[in-house]
Amino acid sequence: MNSHRGSGSLRERRPGVWEVRVALGADPVSGRSRVRSLTGHGDRKVAQIARARWAEEADRIRIRGHARAGLTVADLLEDWLATDHGWRPSTLAGNRSAAGYVARDRLGSRVVTDVSPAVVRAILAAWRDAGWTDPTIYARIRVLRSAISWAYSERILDMHPLDGMRSPPATGVRMHATLDQIRDLLAHSQRGVQEATADLDSTGPGWARLHRAEQVQLMTELAADSGARRGELAALQLSDLVGDVLTISRGTSNEIVGPTKTNRVRRLTLSPTTAALWRDQVEVWRDRHGESHFGPWLFSAAPDHSIRLTTGCLGNWFSALCHDAGHPDVTLHRLRHSVATFLVERGDILAAQYRLGHRDAGTTLRTYSHVLPMTDHQAATTLELLLHP
Repeated sequence: MNSHRGSGSLRERRPGVWEVRVALGADPVSGRSRVRSLTGHGDRKVAQIARARWAEEADRIRIRGHARAGLTVADLLEDWLATDHGWRPSTLAGNRSAAGYVARDRLGSRVVTDVSPAVVRAILAAWRDAGWTDPTIYARIRVLRSAISWAYSERILDMHPLDGMRSPPATGVRMHATLDQIRDLLAHSQRGVQEATADLDSTGPGWARLHRAEQVQLMTELAADSGARRGELAALQLSDLVGDVLTISRGTSNEIVGPTKTNRVRRLTLSPTTAALWRDQVEVWRDRHGESHFGPWLFSAAPDHSIRLTTGCLGNWFSALCHDAGHPDVTLHRLRHSVATFLVERGDILAAQYRLGHRDAGTTLRTYSHVLPMTDHQAATTLELLLHP
């Protein structure tokens, strides 16, 4: 079945299986004609809807190809960002930021197929000379590579100009807070509650200060115990703790509450101290608020806990604690690295993987291999006994 030119064609290969073909026009770089062929399942109406959707996308690509002699990096990034990749909100925001800089940079005006590995290396050097940090530079290069790879897989490009080029190196060792630092922060957060209680009067600001101090104490205990991500901490609800078992099923991404980063639910057994502190503080908050409605969120600036504390505010509260305690270089995320480091040092790789919510143990090993227990001496002893009994 054919319709007007450019709308694509349908062919039923077997009952319920349709081949949909749409012409993408000439490649903006090579000038060669491109045709996209896809397989759909369902009745004719479903296939027609799919053909119309893909034909509309093809029209956009054809218009883009005819409008310019060559596809530039800036235009490619714009098309890449406009496509639905299923990204989390925070990922989308990060990619937009990095892509926006690349598009405005002199690299953005280059034709995509002229972006060779040598060009990328020169750009890397220029950005470093301008004072940009490696994590920022690598984020931009990853965005560029991802956009080019997407264009190649979608047949927008008939060649991958960076094919074979190695990805930017991973960032350095994940810094963690030491045991002494964490113990000092826990003690400092407890003193904060004691000081706020001693200074308490009947005014609203005094109660608000005490409420914040109590939440900072619980936040610090919970982060150091569970290894939860900051977005997971911000999305916790009162009902997530049953006994000593904490269920982590939500996270925030660009302040939008949704599934966790890995789309997995995990249940962790908290230490008795942390679990008891959670229960005791929630009971105090409820009693202090009275008989009226009490909200679901664990961390909240509102006394009735009806409004969730933002992820940014959670981090700012913890930063203020670290600054007051004399540890300004410690961040909330470093406590997560500390949990992993302490477990991996003991050889508990699987425990670290599960507690942090990594998809597989390989991620844990790659990230924290620098703290694996030194077992080479044991291996030498074993070989000595085997070879020279």
